[in-house]
Amino acid sequence: MSKIFTLLMALLCITGLQAQSNLDKVVPLNVNRQRLDQVLEILSNRGNFYFSYNSSIVKRDSLVSIAATNRSVRQVLDQLFADDYEFRESGNYIIIRKAPVKLTIVTNKAVTENNQYVVTGYVLDDHTGMQIQNASIYEKRLLLSTLTNDKGYFKMRFKNKVSRAALTVSKEYYEDTTVVIEPRFNQQITVTLLPAGAADVTIIKPEDYFVPDSLRVRVTTPSGITEYTYIKQDSARVEKTAMGKFLVSSAQRIQSINLKRFFTDRPFQLSFTPGLSTHGKMSGQVINNFSLNVLGGYSGGVNGLEVGGLFNIDKKDARYVQVAGLFNIVGGNVQGVQVGGITNTVLGAVAGVQVGGITNYVRKDFTGVQIGGVYNHTAGFMHGVQIGGVGNFSRERTSGLQIGGVGNIANRDMHGVQVGGVFNYAKRLKGVQIGLINIADTSDGLSIGLITVVLKGYHKLAFSANEVTNLNAAFKTGNHRLYNILQAGMNVQPDQKAYSFGYGLGSEWRIGRLFSINPEVTGNYLYLGNWDDVNILGRAALNFNFKLGKYVSLFGGPVFNAYYTEQTAGYSSYRFPLPPSSYRTHNLYDDTRGWIGWQAGFSIF
Repeated sequence: MSKIFTLLMALLCITGLQAQSNLDKVVPLNVNRQRLDQVLEILSNRGNFYFSYNSSIVKRDSLVSIAATNRSVRQVLDQLFADDYEFRESGNYIIIRKAPVKLTIVTNKAVTENNQYVVTGYVLDDHTGMQIQNASIYEKRLLLSTLTNDKGYFKMRFKNKVSRAALTVSKEYYEDTTVVIEPRFNQQITVTLLPAGAADVTIIKPEDYFVPDSLRVRVTTPSGITEYTYIKQDSARVEKTAMGKFLVSSAQRIQSINLKRFFTDRPFQLSFTPGLSTHGKMSGQVINNFSLNVLGGYSGGVNGLEVGGLFNIDKKDARYVQVAGLFNIVGGNVQGVQVGGITNTVLGAVAGVQVGGITNYVRKDFTGVQIGGVYNHTAGFMHGVQIGGVGNFSRERTSGLQIGGVGNIANRDMHGVQVGGVFNYAKRLKGVQIGLINIADTSDGLSIGLITVVLKGYHKLAFSANEVTNLNAAFKTGNHRLYNILQAGMNVQPDQKAYSFGYGLGSEWRIGRLFSINPEVTGNYLYLGNWDDVNILGRAALNFNFKLGKYVSLFGGPVFNAYYTEQTAGYSSYRFPLPPSSYRTHNLYDDTRGWIGWQAGFSIF
C-alpha cells in the first residue's frame, strides 16, 4: 500500500511540474548591452522552450541590459518589451506579438434629422495602432461604400428604415473585419485590421506578402524540358490598362484592390459614366444580368446583355452579348458575342464571336470567329477563324483559318490555312500557306506563292545545262513536298547567245536513302536579241537524283518543252530558231511548239 501511495505522489509531482507554464518558469538572467535576439536565445536555452515572433515587429538588433535572479519569464519579457506587446503560449512555444488595439463602439442615443443616422470611425492596424489610409468600408447588401482618409477616418450615412447594417472593412494585405451596426442611432466605431498571413506560431517575413506576378517552372518530360508560366490572378487588371487608368477614378481603383475577394450579383445596372451608377462606388464589385451604360460603364462583369454608348469596362467575365460604340475592356473571359466600334480588349480567353472596327486583343486563348477591321491579336491558342483587314497574330498553337489583307503570323504550330495578301509566317507549318511570300521555321505542309522560305527545310543551289541554255543556276527553297525554283541561264556560245530567267515549282519523291525523283515545272522568259519579241518557254522536267554525299547530288532527266514566240527572224550572234534543228517539234497552238529535251547538272546543300 505504501508503494502505491508513493507512486501516486510521484505522479502528482511530475504532473504539477509539467503543468507549470513556460511563462511562469523562473530563469536567472544577467546580461549587459547584448542584442535582443541573443538574449531571447539565452532564455530559450535555459528555459528549454522556443520563441516565435514576427521579425518585422521585434527589433532584434537593439541592445538590452537586465539583471534578474528570481523573476519569471513573463516578468523578464515585460521588462524587455514595451506595454504594447503581449505573450502567449502554444505547446512549447512562447509567442511574442503586438498587443491588439481593442475595437470600440460608442453609440449616441439620438436619431438625426431627415430620417438618417451616421456611422463614423477610424480604422487602425491591429499590431501597430497606426491609422490605415484608403481602407474600404462597405455594406454588402446595400452596396454602400467609402474610403478612409489619410487619418484613417471614415463617415457613412444610412436611412433609418434599414433594419440592420453589417459594415465590412477591407484593405490589401489585411484580413477583412465585419462589424454589425445598431440601426437608427448615430455611432462612432474603431475597427482594427490584422495583417494578412500573420500567424501565431510561425515567423512571417515581410517579403512573404509580395508574391511575383508570374512564376516560371521548368519540368523535365520524356520529350525534353517544358517551361510553364503560372500567372497570379488579379481582379484589378482592367484598371491597369491605359483606358482603365484614364476612365476609372483612383478611389474606384483602390476599392478594386481592397475588395478583390468580394463580388455580388444584381439583375440590372444603369450608369452614365463609371462614377455615376445605380450601384455607386461599388459598381466594380457587381456582376449584372443587364447593364445599360449611357456613355460608359464600369462593373464587375455581365451575365446576360451589356450595352454601352461609348464603352464598357468589366473586371471579370462578360457572358453572352456585349456591345459598345467605341470599345470594350474585359478583365476575365468572354463567352458569346462581343462587338466594339473601334476595339475589344480581353485579358482572359474568348469563346464566341468578336468583332472590332479596328482591332481585337485577347491575352489568352481564342475559340470562334475574330474579325478586325485592321488587326487581330491572340496571345494564347487560336482555334477558329481570324480575319484582319491588314493582319492577324496568334502567339500559341493555331488551328483554323487566318485571312489577312497584308499578312498573318502564327508564332507556334499552324494547323490550318493561312491566306495573306503579301506574306504568311508560321513557326511550324502543318497546313497550307497561300501568299506572295511564305515563311516557316519548319514545314510539313504546303506553301503556295512566289517565294517560300523554310529555315529548316529544303534548300538547294543547282547548276545545270539543257538544249537551250548550256549554263543555268537555280535556287530551290521550301520543303520536300513543294519547293519554289528561282532560276536564270545563258548560252555561252558567242554566236548562239540566249538569256533566260524564270520561276517554277518542284517536289522531291524520295526512293531510299540515295535516290529521289524530282518533278519540276518552270516558266522562263527568253531574251534572243530584242525585248519587243515575246518568247516564253515552259518546261516540265522529271529529274532523277543521286546523292554523292551529304551536300552534293547529281541529277538529270527528260524535259517536255512548250515554247511560245512572236519572233519571226533572228538577230546577229543570237540563237535562232529554237529548238535546234536536230530536235523534232510538234505544233501545239498557232505560235506554240513542243518538243522533248533534256536537263543534267549537280546541286549542293
